[in-house]
Amino acid sequence: MSQITRLAAGKGREKRVNVYLDGEFALSLAAEVALREGLRVGREITGDELTALAGADRQQRCHNAALRLLAYRPRSQAEVRQRLQKRGFEEVYIARTLDKLGEQGLLDDEAFARYWIDNRESFSPRSRRLTALELSRKGISRDVIAAATGRLDEGDSAYRAALTKARHLSPADYADFRQRLGAHLVRRGFGYDVVNATVARVWEENRRVHR
Repeated sequence: MSQITRLAAGKGREKRVNVYLDGEFALSLAAEVALREGLRVGREITGDELTALAGADRQQRCHNAALRLLAYRPRSQAEVRQRLQKRGFEEVYIARTLDKLGEQGLLDDEAFARYWIDNRESFSPRSRRLTALELSRKGISRDVIAAATGRLDEGDSAYRAALTKARHLSPADYADFRQRLGAHLVRRGFGYDVVNATVARVWEENRRVHR
């Protein structure tokens, strides 16, 4: 059994505490862990307790890494898992982190799917098929994808996707207008009938404006 003889603030951006046992450096812990475990100078620590502290620190670091990922934008569970795996965290810590984030409402695949679709619809509308493919690549389940994409209106999405592109096309040449706008909509995943109807609608609207 050893005794804590010193607790000192660690260096770096993360708040860490350096723990000294019997006058020698033993390990560095996240400040949250040191506070939660009630570490203090004079406390005696067994070998098993030291191992447990190291595990608690690893768990906290995994959790903090996940929070940093989610600070940028919402993510799917699969995305977070893959990122944490790349960071070298063991599966046991990843699983606990995902469970905790789910309980806290910070990791929700249904909410993520809605976020992804709303973002796409606002800035870069795509077809239901292509949107579903993107969500699938994010690790979202088929049932969640089906529920989230079921509310999409292909005609409306194609129309809004066409408007941005049409502003940069000449309204004087129908063949060129149709070819370029049609190709743009095909790249967004829309089918033949939707593309034809959308091109015709936008072309007619442009003609009225430029008469």
